[in-house]
Amino acid sequence: MTLGFVIKKYSSYLMFQRCLICTNFADGLYRLVEFVPSLAANGIQTIIFLHSVPLWEEGEIPRIDEERITRARDRLQTGLKTIPEGVEVHIEVLSGRPLDTIPKVAKRYNADVILTGMESRNFLQEKLFGSTTAGLARNYTTPLLILRPQLVSTYTCEELELRCQHLFRYFLIPYNGGKASEYLLQKVKAYAQNRPDHSLSECLLMWVIEEVGRKPVSKEQQVQVAQEKLKQIKADLEALGLQVKTEVRVGNPYLEVLDAATVFDIRAIAVSSETIGSIIELPIRSFAGELMRRSWHPVLFFPPPS
Repeated sequence: MTLGFVIKKYSSYLMFQRCLICTNFADGLYRLVEFVPSLAANGIQTIIFLHSVPLWEEGEIPRIDEERITRARDRLQTGLKTIPEGVEVHIEVLSGRPLDTIPKVAKRYNADVILTGMESRNFLQEKLFGSTTAGLARNYTTPLLILRPQLVSTYTCEELELRCQHLFRYFLIPYNGGKASEYLLQKVKAYAQNRPDHSLSECLLMWVIEEVGRKPVSKEQQVQVAQEKLKQIKADLEALGLQVKTEVRVGNPYLEVLDAATVFDIRAIAVSSETIGSIIELPIRSFAGELMRRSWHPVLFFPPPS
């Protein structure tokens, strides 16, 4: 059963126009059903709430747990109170594994961003116990906005309303000239060119020069090169109507980016990766992977093209 509200259609495509919100009722994301107007303030026109119910395995033959499906659907529909004009809302409760149901629903509604919760854990814990979000990042190309369940669950209604209103307002964009950061930059530019009102307005471009390793040029020269490159990128983004700051630091990329996220009061850290979830990541942890597993700031992950 699907609950849908269709008011009007838009002729032009806007990135992050169709948002799939996945909840297991332990991650706090089910609360967002009460803040549809605040989510819509980002320019989102279609919002899908999805809960996956595992098969009932008591007895010899597993079967669909109709009772739990009904309870879950009722719980989400009860929280849905206000739907702005021009916005569609759908509630989907399906039987099956989230890694199976999420891609299926994302394809059905052509979702262009997936909101999902992810517990903070290290690389070994993820490999041992698994992670739905990590599985999506490895196997699918839809961008993921990753939120920490502990934060979403503890926000007051007032805090959560503001968070929803400013979901995509201010990105921190780590950049180092590599292929992944170039891809990330192109995705952000594409979003900026087609962004709705009250959505993305600011960016912090950040280049962290690592202290480890020997390079033929000095740290001072590396900083100068980074500053010049970010200056060019800043001009490109400002031409799209964005407010842009730049920051060049020397140190540990993970620690410096998290510190900057706090200092500059950003809304989400945007990242991509060439190696996340691959065998290459086993000896060399990806920067994006570490942020996804450990950052308490929201992380907007753009999977590399397949």
